[in-house]
Amino acid sequence: METVPKKIIIVDDNVINLTAARNALVQKYDIFTVTSGTKLFQMLDKLMPDLILLDIDMPVMDGYEVIKILKGSAKTSEIPVIFLTAVIDPQSELKGLSLGAIDYITKPFSQELLLKRIEVHLFVESQKKRLMIYSNNLEEVVEEKRKTIFELQNTILKTVAELVESRDNITGGHIERTQNYLKFLVDALIKHGVYTEELSSWDVGLFIMSSQLHDVGKISIRDNILLKPAKLTTEEFFEMKRHTAFGMNIIRKIEESTKENAFLKHARILAGSHHEKWDGSGYLLGLKGDAIPLQGRLMAIVDVYDALTNTRPYKEALSHETALEIIRQGIGEHFDPLIGEIFLEHEDELKQIAGTESRNFYFTTTAGMGDLDSSVLSTVANIVDTRGGTENSPTSKIQYYLRVFIEALAKHERYGREVSSWDIDIILLSAQLHDVGKISISDNILKKTEQLTSEEYEEIKAHTNIGIKVVNNIREQINEGELLHHAEALVGSHHEKWDGTGYPLNLKGEAIPLQGRLMAIVDVYDALTSNRPQRKRIPHAEAVEIIKSYAGTYFDPELVSVFVAQEANFLKASGKTR
Repeated sequence: METVPKKIIIVDDNVINLTAARNALVQKYDIFTVTSGTKLFQMLDKLMPDLILLDIDMPVMDGYEVIKILKGSAKTSEIPVIFLTAVIDPQSELKGLSLGAIDYITKPFSQELLLKRIEVHLFVESQKKRLMIYSNNLEEVVEEKRKTIFELQNTILKTVAELVESRDNITGGHIERTQNYLKFLVDALIKHGVYTEELSSWDVGLFIMSSQLHDVGKISIRDNILLKPAKLTTEEFFEMKRHTAFGMNIIRKIEESTKENAFLKHARILAGSHHEKWDGSGYLLGLKGDAIPLQGRLMAIVDVYDALTNTRPYKEALSHETALEIIRQGIGEHFDPLIGEIFLEHEDELKQIAGTESRNFYFTTTAGMGDLDSSVLSTVANIVDTRGGTENSPTSKIQYYLRVFIEALAKHERYGREVSSWDIDIILLSAQLHDVGKISISDNILKKTEQLTSEEYEEIKAHTNIGIKVVNNIREQINEGELLHHAEALVGSHHEKWDGTGYPLNLKGEAIPLQGRLMAIVDVYDALTSNRPQRKRIPHAEAVEIIKSYAGTYFDPELVSVFVAQEANFLKASGKTR
């Protein structure tokens, strides 16, 4: 394919010089000649060149004045300019370069040298343009990736938060609806000029996202209380109220291990204060009036409205009108009067939101993401670990073990190629979801101190299928590829066994995804060297011997060999002695 010749304008008041330069270049480039700066600007109204050769010493308007005008105009500032002049003193050259020229070529010039200098500069300029286009495209790709990650994080949080709320239902909609009510209410407050000073200091996107964790403490409430269809006893209600303290503690633990602050700060405040009441009769601390954080006052009213208008284990849903009347009666006692009045003023819009099927249609911001990649998934992992009753959240140790394993496998003759194609940071993030299905397992099984019955064991095995359901639910809402691909492999296959006796699909040998075979060893090692409700941890050396004894039955024998070669690194993370 023929390339279009580059366009060059030569500016010189000397016709002989113009002719010489034109003759030197015309075989390779489209050449246009003008005899003054004024005529140059007239020509620039009709065409844009790839390069300008500009004489300095010209009457009326010299080359310095011409280049100042060129560089001062958005239309012409990017056109490269080379001075073609007999002026060769260093100060003149420095002045021209300072004004934006890319080079000096002195007259009389060598035709070969002129061609080569122009060729080099045009190549450099074309590379700069390509780099600029690539950079702009890269910014678009990065921004699109940011949006995808943000949507993914939001979807993961929503899915897990729904599971926390109901144990076995990830389509209940409470989390999604309260997000939408909150966003609408914040916008309405700003519109009415209420609490605008404080609200303007928030990243509203992060606040709405963090609201999904307002009831995270319910993960620590016993099933027979959380799902009880009858009225709670005084003792049961006392335990239920503790979910606010549990939630704050879970989030505080995450804050200690992440740099992200605003998202978790909002989440902690919401978890701890959304059951406080304006008159001081609420809980956790019995705060009163403005002493209740604004986040909690906002969540209190949307949480109650959603609870009233939807079915709960202990009651049927009330009508929109009945719910609003109850809220109206609670203004000044349960609810902040200013927030309550504005909430009621927009009852038609609230009813519309309640009846809308679209997902998070008010929630579109991606601002202030910070380090949310790690903190969101750490949040999920901590929720799961709290549910499972494990000590000190083993997630970070499991990530360390996996990193050691994967880095060693990258040099492995058999598995090196596959492992080298992974983004190790993505797989470590996804590993935090490997036991997410445990959220839906009954706590009397997860925390049982005696050996499980066969029926109980069947129930606990269901956590893999529940976990796959969680990942698929997330994928239906945000089709993110790599992280969910690894998560699905880890969630669904880390209890499969090399000999085909594992679960849920009785996969055998290399039919088990490599991610699952890796996690199987890591998960068992961590379980053996950590305290569990039913037993105490065992020493590192004994755990290694147990894993070695199951090479070829439970575990991929080649992976066991790599594990044994790396056992010293596992020992460092386990924090135990031999």
